[in-house]
Amino acid sequence: MSGEHTELSGPDFVRGVPLTQVPDGGMLAGHAHGKPVLLARQGDELFAVGAVCTHYGGPLADGLLVGHSVRCPWHHACFDLRTGEPARAPALKPIARWALERRDGTVFVTGEIEAPTRATVAPGRPPASGRASTPASVIVVGAGAAGDAAADMLRREGYAGPITLIGADDSAPYDRPNLSKDYLAGTAPEEWIPLRAASFYEENAIDLVRGRRVTAIDPAGKRVVLDDGGTHGFGALLLATGATPVQLPTLLSGGSRVHYLRTLADSREIVAAAAGARCAVVLGASFIGLEVAASLRARGLEVHVVAPDQRPLERVLGPQLGDFVRGLHEAHGVTFHLGRTASQIDAGVVTLGGRERISADLVVAGVGVRPNDELAAGAGLSVERGVLVDEYLETSAPGVFAAGDVARYPDPRSGERIRIEHWVVAQRQGQIAARNILGRRERFDSAPFFWSQHYDVSISYVGHAERWDRIEVSGSLDSRDATVAFRADGKTFAVATVGRDRASLEAEVAMEAGLAETLAPSGASRGRG
Repeated sequence: MSGEHTELSGPDFVRGVPLTQVPDGGMLAGHAHGKPVLLARQGDELFAVGAVCTHYGGPLADGLLVGHSVRCPWHHACFDLRTGEPARAPALKPIARWALERRDGTVFVTGEIEAPTRATVAPGRPPASGRASTPASVIVVGAGAAGDAAADMLRREGYAGPITLIGADDSAPYDRPNLSKDYLAGTAPEEWIPLRAASFYEENAIDLVRGRRVTAIDPAGKRVVLDDGGTHGFGALLLATGATPVQLPTLLSGGSRVHYLRTLADSREIVAAAAGARCAVVLGASFIGLEVAASLRARGLEVHVVAPDQRPLERVLGPQLGDFVRGLHEAHGVTFHLGRTASQIDAGVVTLGGRERISADLVVAGVGVRPNDELAAGAGLSVERGVLVDEYLETSAPGVFAAGDVARYPDPRSGERIRIEHWVVAQRQGQIAARNILGRRERFDSAPFFWSQHYDVSISYVGHAERWDRIEVSGSLDSRDATVAFRADGKTFAVATVGRDRASLEAEVAMEAGLAETLAPSGASRGRG
């Protein structure tokens, strides 16, 4: 997935390339010594780095140069051109750096620069502002996207104290988005699923506690209690407890097995059940539900989707994209039962409200999630449909932070508190929370981003629009080449793209620069939401 076998193209930088071929503020893809290399230029500064994103292998040359960083077009990972370090999630590993020379107006790449070895525990550095000292220890509750990213960032920022990462899952942190996509479809092997090498946590002196739940936290006494009765003291605490799938009423299933998808174990169970199944029913036309539907179709199952909505994903993506997504799935053989709900689930059959019966060897429910905020509420923290945090991701208890699916934070673009259930947002919040634990006082102001894969079509979404009074479409969804802007009160709050990765990046940059009003597509077709 890291692009190690990327086919080489473009000029051979070892032989040299005229400087004029690298435009100011632009990039040029090529290769050197058998590896893909990217040349980037900002004024008089030239950089030579690896040309492939270390997340899923996206081509960085098709991305966007922003200051001294390059952003990947696929999933918006960001790398520092000066160091190669992943500046923002979802990438976790650096890209290579290459040495270069300029001679008589020609640029030559001379060799790869050896990556610095991260010390097991790097020496600490004083905080830029805020607290007078770094915490004596840090406990992270939750080993998902936010928790793993936070533990890593603490070490990257030079924190030398003890870090304990506590996860209820028996597995080490893994790539959760893949569970409903390629892994469930059978096109990604399980060795792709772990986020990091097994040795990472030991090498970085991160105490990874697996298969344990925190049952209580004491912010004043600075300790947590585990389900085995053990206690751990902390100097600072990060709650990254995530969310739990909403369960169907017990009476609905009558004891029949209904699968939910949140963990690696859940995905394994669905894979095992699919092996002996012919027909599957997916309850709910959420992103997870539809990705599960696509994955089960890839495994050859007959798939029915049952949902109370008139269009899939309409409340998030609007009617135009909702119809587009429905068409994609129907073209791949999925049958929709919209405006319907299940009234009974028995072995081998799902009965709908109108008494229609659907054969079902496998039933998967994707009807939403709820934030795991019970720990915070029990500890007296401010909770309202999630754990309330300020712009620095700190809760109502000093020294206690929250990040990821459980955190409700102030959105600088809408002026409202929002809670986002997306992988990249969780990782980026974990990174910012880690820096703020060390007193950096950085606001979380990243524009939310997520992607959803439906067969060979990926939809990228930047921003957050809980409501809109106008949707503007530029391009053609039928041609899989479109930008969709969600507007309210004359402002653009979100932009979705199909087949326009660079436009998605440009929307992200504009939103974070406070220039969202420039994002309305010119010549767009318009419709009311």
